[in-house]
Amino acid sequence: MDRLKGKVAIVTGSTSGIGVGIAKLFAAEGAKVVVCGRREAKGQAVVDSITSEGGEAFYHFMDITDTNSIDALLKDTVDKYGKIDILVNNAANVALKDGRVDELTLEMWDAIFQSDIRGTFYAIKSVIPYLKDNKGGSIINIGSMASCSGDLGSTAYACAKAGIDKLTEYTALQYGKENIRCNCVRPGLIVTPDNEAHVPQVLKDIFLNNIMVNRYGNPADIANMCVYLASDESEYFTGQIVTVDGGLNAHTTTVGQFKEMKSRTW
Repeated sequence: MDRLKGKVAIVTGSTSGIGVGIAKLFAAEGAKVVVCGRREAKGQAVVDSITSEGGEAFYHFMDITDTNSIDALLKDTVDKYGKIDILVNNAANVALKDGRVDELTLEMWDAIFQSDIRGTFYAIKSVIPYLKDNKGGSIINIGSMASCSGDLGSTAYACAKAGIDKLTEYTALQYGKENIRCNCVRPGLIVTPDNEAHVPQVLKDIFLNNIMVNRYGNPADIANMCVYLASDESEYFTGQIVTVDGGLNAHTTTVGQFKEMKSRTW
């Protein structure tokens, strides 16, 4: 369990959900992990869990919409650990719900873009000089399957996450020759301790009928992919958008219904 031994990793939004899973697995694989988000008590609980298992981590406050807090996070990480090897851009305000184009206000659109792409852009922009000083590193953006195709709502969220896909490619292209890699992981339906009570059973059933494996996703599924992208094993892997969704987006939209009919086609 030393695939990230000697590396320093920042995982934004790691006080809950997928971010917790990434932070804990990174630490188990030998990384020194900076747990960050707005909720200190939850962040410290993650740090305590990591250190109790023999890992190394500390908590740092970060608000993805506040550039000053992003600057402080990067500076304090280098002050403490001497470098940054890995940045996982997981933080986003998923509590900001939106709807159809005609239902959205400009204020709703701007709020979602501020939390879901503006902050990620600024974190990438700001970490680049540190990664250059380090002679390279890995940036991992957490996207969403919402950017894979159209849907009935969440218009602004999907557009912001589609921007994350393109930002990933541009970052990889522009800094690859300096040994800075950038990839994006798009989770499917991930059931976490934080969201499980809020995911209706009818939604779980719809997804499970269309997922090509026999279960929902969990934070470990995303964390395992992130460990590979953060490690030296993936040094020839950059500019990629990887969808970790149990095969949900690998088939036509009618497959779930045909499965119910026990038919292969019409």
